[in-house]
This record gives sequence, C-alpha cells and structure tokens, in this order.
Amino acid sequence: MKIGLIGAGNMASALLGGMLKSKMVKAEDVIISDKDSAKLSIWKEQGVVVCEDNRLVEEKSDLIIFAVKPNIIQMVMEQMQGDTSKIYLSIAAGVTLAFMEQCMGADKKLVRTMPNTPAMVGCGMTVVAPNKNITKAEEEKILNLLGSIGDAMILPEKELEIATALHGSSPAYVYMMLDAMADAGVRYGLTKANALRLAAKAVEGSAKMVLETGIHPQQLKDNVCSPGGTTIAAVNELERTGFCSSLQAGIDACIKRNQEMKQ
Repeated sequence: MKIGLIGAGNMASALLGGMLKSKMVKAEDVIISDKDSAKLSIWKEQGVVVCEDNRLVEEKSDLIIFAVKPNIIQMVMEQMQGDTSKIYLSIAAGVTLAFMEQCMGADKKLVRTMPNTPAMVGCGMTVVAPNKNITKAEEEKILNLLGSIGDAMILPEKELEIATALHGSSPAYVYMMLDAMADAGVRYGLTKANALRLAAKAVEGSAKMVLETGIHPQQLKDNVCSPGGTTIAAVNELERTGFCSSLQAGIDACIKRNQEMKQ
C-alpha cells in the first residue's frame, strides 16, 4: 500500500516515524507534503518522497492521511480530486465523518481516527471509525498499519470524543505527572535525569501490569499499599488533595472541547 501524508507536523512525524521503525512501511512507498521545507528535508534524508503539492500526494497514494489542523482540513479536503478506490483518513480532532462526506462526497472511503504521540516509539494507541464504504478487508489493513505503531481499535464514532480524552490527550497529563514527580525527587536531592528515569519506568511498568495481568487497577494499587506504610500515606494525601477528581475534571474539559469543535 502506498501511503501519503498531508502535513508534516508533530503527529504526522510520530505516525510516520513509528511506521518506518516498525518496517511495515518502506520509505520509498511514502510521500509527504508540507509548506515547511525544513520539515520535509528531515524525511527526504530518510528516503521518503517529499513535495509541496497535496494533489500529488493523492495521486501517488492508496491511503491518504490528513495530518493537518482542524481549522484547515476543509481546504485540504476540497483540493482532492476524490477517488472512490482510495482511502482518505483524518487524524484531526473534532472532524466528523459527516463533515468529511460533506467535503468529499458520501461515496468516498473515509476514516476518522485519533492516534497519540507515543506512536513515535512504537507504543501508540489509535482509535478508528470508518464510514460505510470501508470494507472489512480494508478495516483490517488499516488496523494492521496503525497497529504497527502500537495498538489500534475500531470504535463507534460517537465514542471517539471520550476515547480522545483518555488516550489522545492523556500523554500530556502523564507528562505533567512525571515532571511533578521528578521535581519532588530533585527537592530531596536526586538529579532531574535520575528522578525522571525512576518515575518514567514506574509508569511504564504500572501500565504494563494493567495490560498484561488483567488485574483491576484498584487491586494493583491495594497490593502496593502495606498497612501503615509509606505508600498508603501518599495515596491518602493524593485523595485528600483531589488527585483523582482533578484528572476527571481535565477529561471532562477535553470531552467538552471536542464536542465544541464538532460544531
């Protein structure tokens, strides 16, 4: 499958970097366009075909990924010729399948997705909502491709705003937590580098425990908390200061903003 990307920003770079690293996609089978020649030069050095013409990306690709901001995606979609044999995939937040069909035609193969930036290190998560024109075989191809950068799952479109808050935006929440944990370590004498490594490995391992053991996070938390110990003291303080409610409030705000962007 020939892959085309329109846009070479952070998310496009995470996706393309992950795909190339996984070796599921060869550099010579990818074409990417952007107005920023500096961004394109990075990919050209890796053997990716680069250009500034979005229509050329469509012409040379079987799957076209719209990796642009929501405020310009309409303009980009309207530049397309529109080919019913090609797949058009958007990663723009708040851009619905109905809006894509309005711009490109209801007969086109359209897919709405939301990836996240850990795709760059092969540990991404992408949720996928295809329109009615995508076949089951094409769904599998898309899942395999996006699975090369971590994991991917089909969800009903109505659930994408919720999923975005939980996986698309949440790396930012985790980075905030890691930075705060590391700063606490520095306050007590650790170097920032060592503190970050300790915190990041703890988060990595904790996530792996949830995914691989199937044990509920609440039980895993209880397993770490010895009676009268240090961990339960920390957990009680986090609960007292609103750690969980703050996270949920942030997710509420993320979902609300996603719903506003749909309008």
